[in-house]
Amino acid sequence: MARFSLTGNTHTTENLSMTATIELQLPESVSISEEEIKMIVAARLFDLGELSSGQAAELAGITKREFIESVGRYGVSIFQYSAEELERDLARQ
Repeated sequence: MARFSLTGNTHTTENLSMTATIELQLPESVSISEEEIKMIVAARLFDLGELSSGQAAELAGITKREFIESVGRYGVSIFQYSAEELERDLARQ
């Protein structure tokens, strides 16, 4: 069995944060990297609206830009942005 541990911070309020750790035991026949698992989880939580794109990128261990550019490969649209968030991101590029 391959073992992976995934730890990330979920901010519930401005002054309170919570850390969650997930441990997976996968059969050796599953050939997936720890980085790929992180991206799958981050993409799904972003898709559910549980994480912002910045939080999801942090969980995946990549930049926000890399997350936005790659999340579509996981069947997730980046257009869950509010209009304000999209405008801010576009203004920075």
